[in-house]
Amino acid sequence: MRYIAVIAFAILFSSLVSAKTGIISVESQFSVEKTADRFESILKNKGLSIFARINHQKNAQGVGLELRPTELIIFGNPKIGTPLMQCAQLVAIDLPQKMLITEDPDGLVWLSYNNPDYLKERHNIQGCDKVIEKIKQALNMLSKAASSD
Repeated sequence: MRYIAVIAFAILFSSLVSAKTGIISVESQFSVEKTADRFESILKNKGLSIFARINHQKNAQGVGLELRPTELIIFGNPKIGTPLMQCAQLVAIDLPQKMLITEDPDGLVWLSYNNPDYLKERHNIQGCDKVIEKIKQALNMLSKAASSD
């Protein structure tokens, strides 16, 4: 019983830390470009809207600066985002969703996105647990599908 309590506390604590930092990151086995390509393809296949794909490294090179590979994809689905905004309209400042794909100093590639629990806390969203859960599941599934075979 004590072992179960320790595991439950560890899971709860890691979830709270993740919510507090506001970012969830998933390691990718692919390059930044390939991960971003895979993510964009998955979004299109799922019928989600892609609003922009920004290559920060390329933009930095355009002004003579260096930056490790860094791409941002802005995407969404009004069928999910709108109900969330109906619960707390100010959450629209954090929508549409964003997926950041970066290479760290060790050469590892990461997909990072806003933790829906953080958004819930930040905007004091009440009575929308089903919507938050749906968003959590979707972002988790999308990031894992783009980052591994």
